[in-house]
Amino acid sequence: MTSETTIAHGAPEPPVPDPPKGLRGHPWLTLLTVGFGVTMVALDGTIVAIANPAIAEDLHASLADAQWITNGYLLALAVSLITAGKLGDRFGHRQTFLIGVVGFATSSAAIALSGSVSLLVTFRVLQGLFGALLMPAALGLLRATFPAEKLNMAIGIWGMVVGASTAGGPIVGGLLVEHVNWQSVFYINVPVGALALVLGLVILVDHRAENAPRSFDIPGIALLSGAMFCLIWAVIKSGDWQWGDSRTLGFLALAAVCFALFAFWETRSREPLLPLRMFRSIPLSAGTVLMVLMAFGFMGGLFFVTFYLQNVHGMSPVDSGLHLLPLTGMMIVASPVAGGVITKVGPRIPMVVAMLLTAVAMFGASTLDVDSSTGEMSLWFGLLGLGLAPVMVGATEVIVGNAPLELAGVAGGLQQASMQVGGSIGTAALGAVMAAKVDDALPGSWQRAGLPPLTGTQLDKASEAVEVGKPPIAPGTQPEIAAKITGVAHDTFVSGMSLAFVVAGVVSLVAAGVAAFTKRGANAEAGAGAAHI
Repeated sequence: MTSETTIAHGAPEPPVPDPPKGLRGHPWLTLLTVGFGVTMVALDGTIVAIANPAIAEDLHASLADAQWITNGYLLALAVSLITAGKLGDRFGHRQTFLIGVVGFATSSAAIALSGSVSLLVTFRVLQGLFGALLMPAALGLLRATFPAEKLNMAIGIWGMVVGASTAGGPIVGGLLVEHVNWQSVFYINVPVGALALVLGLVILVDHRAENAPRSFDIPGIALLSGAMFCLIWAVIKSGDWQWGDSRTLGFLALAAVCFALFAFWETRSREPLLPLRMFRSIPLSAGTVLMVLMAFGFMGGLFFVTFYLQNVHGMSPVDSGLHLLPLTGMMIVASPVAGGVITKVGPRIPMVVAMLLTAVAMFGASTLDVDSSTGEMSLWFGLLGLGLAPVMVGATEVIVGNAPLELAGVAGGLQQASMQVGGSIGTAALGAVMAAKVDDALPGSWQRAGLPPLTGTQLDKASEAVEVGKPPIAPGTQPEIAAKITGVAHDTFVSGMSLAFVVAGVVSLVAAGVAAFTKRGANAEAGAGAAHI
């Protein structure tokens, strides 16, 4: 085991821990263990989208019901991540991780056994809550287990697992839905969770700082949860309500009020949920903003790529997932390499260069058209993975490493919440860009193609179909007319996707500027010296 020495925040010299003996507390085995847990959560972020059509058909769900299968999970995850991180800081990251693993696997099995949409959505919300417990605890365990000189490599491998699981979701989901059933998408978490639990009981050791939290900031939890809920809800519903709708603006205003009240309360609380002094660290603040901007482009862009591959190029879910392998593969290769580079030279230069590469990839993807080859797609998808990997690794280290050890869980929750918020806003904002472009271009393209004129209602329905790359062909349409409609729909979709990628490229350039304000974690040295409980 280790010595009983603990770290107080601000101590000038962290003690050197005894090396781990045997399996228990071994850093690399700890990474392996948390990797299995993280895989479940990251995989479920994208795998379920492939299963939604089959779920809707089997359970006779409406479109709104099907949307809640995804939205309920995302809302629960985003709202509770920082609070869940605080629980880990208070009660120990080992216990929190294990509870998260058991809860996530159990709720996954309950989803698969659900016979109604209402039950399924309820268990999806529970799944999101347990996922929120698991993710920050995983980062907290890595922070406390690895010495500073190896932390970036560990986070690199952790980022590789997150990236590969997220991008691999469509492939795994497609294979399971096509060859087994939609329930298998959720049952797969049961053996993975059981393995993570067994390894966790045998290997994980709890680490706590001397001045770890001893109480809870209940008003802070309520205000932050309310603010996150209103923000994510407004973003989710913006596609139906539109951004200028009074309901969207009302929820955004409520979110702003709750965030303002939360910030005020945190300055008064004896033991705040998210101490605002953390944001006095310019690198930590920059890392948080960078994570939001990175997720904005990554998740928003990936959303359209799926429709592009399946609805424009006519690929199956499995084939479309295989076409994303350059992205997945590059993230797998580049993440641990980025961890090693960042350890040697610091995060600033690698992340600035990475966001510039990401911008190039986004601008390059904006040139894809209806007839683009697999090689052309692979070039831009691979470059995107190469650019994203160092940012995923570096921004995580900047956020977690610049936070004091006693707030490692909160910092991990902040990192994950930043990704969720950025991804949600990116998907909604780029979706709005796509919708605006389609609304502007479709009527003229339709008319120039010599197609029969559409009424206002028909045009609205046609626009909704084109926004996801589907040609609005009515049953019984003559083949030559159907071919013209298909051409107009695909060309219009691609023009909207191109504009969305240009916006994502501009955001990536802004992120490169933000990355210039990052630096190595100032508190990373405290990690491996934490006491084992």
